[in-house]
Amino acid sequence: MKNKIINKATDMFLKLGFKSVTMDDIASEMCMSKKTIYKHFSNKEVLIEEGTETIKKKIHDMMDSIISKNYNAIKENFEMRKMFKEMFQSVDHSPAFQLKKHYPEIYAKMMEEEIKVCQSVFNQNVIKGIGEGLYRSDLEIDTVVTFYYTLIFSINENTLYEKDASLLELKALEYHTRAIATEKGIVELENQLKLNN
Repeated sequence: MKNKIINKATDMFLKLGFKSVTMDDIASEMCMSKKTIYKHFSNKEVLIEEGTETIKKKIHDMMDSIISKNYNAIKENFEMRKMFKEMFQSVDHSPAFQLKKHYPEIYAKMMEEEIKVCQSVFNQNVIKGIGEGLYRSDLEIDTVVTFYYTLIFSINENTLYEKDASLLELKALEYHTRAIATEKGIVELENQLKLNN
């Protein structure tokens, strides 16, 4: 029952907003009493916190799945972006923007963990791309990774609408790739841009 509540609430938070969904809304949607929800969660913040854990796990599983397909480094980044776009396509307002605005402590805790995960994934991607001859071999990997995740997280936490964030993410990915690519990498980038427009 606890997992059912988390899944339904998380779905509602993402579609309707973390602030606007109430415990009454969740109870009504699940045809149960609010008392039943409070048996499992002392308040809405606890439910949001557990919901963000569920979202993170889903994202990490999907990222692992993409990495396991062994695409080239540039295609891998485009596949990651596509995964996020599909995951949040039914959402109007950016979940990261909402969470930061209305539940800053939950957001800060989540971001501290996510930055570490993204640093690792982006780092592996750059090393892979260098090995494939798609990225320049003279890159300062830590700096490149820091620039990219700072740009991506800044877009998500400061852009109100998800569709705007998605468009800016594509521009950021192109910008990032052009900055580090070899001539061979630019050819692959152009191919990916054609496929993703």
